[in-house]
Amino acid sequence: MRILIHCLAVLALAACAPRVSPEQEAAAVEAFATVEQVFQHPRCSNCHIPGDQPLQFDSQTPHAMQVVRGPEGKGAPGLPCATCHGEVNAPDSYGPHAPPGAPHWQLPPPEQKMVWIGASPAELCALLKDRSRNGDRDLDAMLEHVAEDALVLWGWEPGGERTPVPVPHAEFVAAFTTWADAGGPCPAS
Repeated sequence: MRILIHCLAVLALAACAPRVSPEQEAAAVEAFATVEQVFQHPRCSNCHIPGDQPLQFDSQTPHAMQVVRGPEGKGAPGLPCATCHGEVNAPDSYGPHAPPGAPHWQLPPPEQKMVWIGASPAELCALLKDRSRNGDRDLDAMLEHVAEDALVLWGWEPGGERTPVPVPHAEFVAAFTTWADAGGPCPAS
């Protein structure tokens, strides 16, 4: 009886799952190429690192002064990110290499590094959908994060001589929405 109930539940869930046409899936995979371009840009990937030392500049140089992730992603005890990185970019009068700023400047925590440097498109796609590695976000929460989070938005207005993300934010959000609305299909490996 338990097996029958389980099977019926699985069938009911499958019947309720949104159906995606092959065309919609193809458009979503194509849109993911734009998503990938943004996530792989230094404005994003400098903090989504495999180790514990963030990168800086377009050249992705290891952060000066031995800055590290720390136990919560907010820097080492005694040297938090907020020591140098304020809530907004420093004024232009501070020079082109002044530390940038945005609300809650930090790296992902060590238990969820969300590393995508060097990830293939399929690996990046899988990571973005994996709630155990993405901050426990479903696709709707991920969309909200990339569309509204002030630290994410900083990538389009990084100040100084830093190169902003090359894809306009509205175009990126539209591509992310197309991908997410189709269930987040991943490109082939």
